[in-house]
Amino acid sequence: MKKYLAEFIGTFWLVLGGCGSAVLAAGFPELGIGFVGVSLAFGLTVLTMAYGLGHISGCHLNPAVSIGLWVGGRFPAGKLAPYIIAQVLGGIAGAGVLYLIASGQAGFDLAGGFASNGYGDHSPGKYSMVAALVTEIVMTMMFLFIILGATDKRAPQGFAPLAIGLGLTLIHLISIPVTNTSVNPARSTGVALFAGGWATSQLWLFWVAPIIGAVLGAVIYRFVSSDEEAAA
Repeated sequence: MKKYLAEFIGTFWLVLGGCGSAVLAAGFPELGIGFVGVSLAFGLTVLTMAYGLGHISGCHLNPAVSIGLWVGGRFPAGKLAPYIIAQVLGGIAGAGVLYLIASGQAGFDLAGGFASNGYGDHSPGKYSMVAALVTEIVMTMMFLFIILGATDKRAPQGFAPLAIGLGLTLIHLISIPVTNTSVNPARSTGVALFAGGWATSQLWLFWVAPIIGAVLGAVIYRFVSSDEEAAA
């Protein structure tokens, strides 16, 4: 249960910190942190939780990551469902606290999207569904590749959180204009449930694409690293 609670807390922090930076700070007149700031915020949530909770639960904070680690032979199938449930509940809780804070501002309106992920008219750059699908698959694939490589027993020890956090920052720098960046179904679900409407109708893509990407990343990493692992 402690592992599941750790996943809940970590995903709560990811949504509150990452989506919170987008909702509360990104568009603040003249002082907004913009895309770069939001990208750093998401990376920092994972970096801080990887050091804070990694030794307890592995700090997945993401259903796609848990599935990818299972495919990569790093995580038991029996823990997948409870991990994913804890992550989704943590994401919803983080979005709930963010809603309580954001709704305290005069004129607050969920019509702005509440940092939800979207495509077409709901993409920040008006990118198509196909572009969004490709982006989320490829970005999640590379994220899993980074995670598996950085946590490999042959990799330099103690630096995995830095690589993973910076990797997520880079992913956001690339893909915020396309989908507002998901690569994490729990993150997408938390805010979409509060935004409703188009956010929930488009939520399917932000489950399907990250999971496909995670599986691809895990399969490719296992292939690339298999000979080296045997030699070690």
